[in-house]
This record gives sequence, C-alpha cells and structure tokens, in this order.
Amino acid sequence: MDINETIKGQLQDNPVIIYMKGSPEAPQCGFSSKTVQAVMACGERFAYVNILDNQELRESLKVYSNWPTYPQLYVGGELVGGCDIVAELSESGELAEMVKVAVSKAEA
Repeated sequence: MDINETIKGQLQDNPVIIYMKGSPEAPQCGFSSKTVQAVMACGERFAYVNILDNQELRESLKVYSNWPTYPQLYVGGELVGGCDIVAELSESGELAEMVKVAVSKAEA
C-alpha cells in the first residue's frame, strides 16, 4: 500500500488522531507531551501514531499535510495544527468542542 493511502486510511478510520513523537503514555518530546495532554483533557478516545517508528511516514506526512513539524493533530480528517495551535484551542474550549463533534459524527 502506498504511504499516502496509509495516511488517508488512518485519517478516515480515526476521528481524532495525533502524529507524535512517542506515545501518550511516554511522549518523546515536550511538544508531543503538551499536545497529548490537551487532547486527553477533552475526555474522548483518540488514536496516535509514533512517527519515530516509521521514517517513511514521518517524511511523507510533512508533504501530505504541508506542515513541517510534529506533533500534528487531525480532527475529523482535517489538520488542526501543532502544539501551539492545539494549546490555544484547548485554552479557549474550542478543542473539546471540535473533538466531541468529530467523535459523535464518527459514531453516528
């Protein structure tokens, strides 16, 4: 399977997904840690991909998303952004609403 097809499949199958360094239980950088904490605070299930485990995915996702850094949060198949954007949305309460809407649409 083509790596872009893999990415598309992950985005279709998971209403909330973080491409991060490490895992939610053991983030490998401060930005990934801060982002995953913001998503966990939303109280919904989410998926993650440890980009350190797959060099091809790590490089291809930068091109696919046109976003050069990690972590990358996707909600409802759309790129939300990285750590700073996620933190701002979390503080304003918008992130929790976005996540809730995406999860409820996926469950419907």
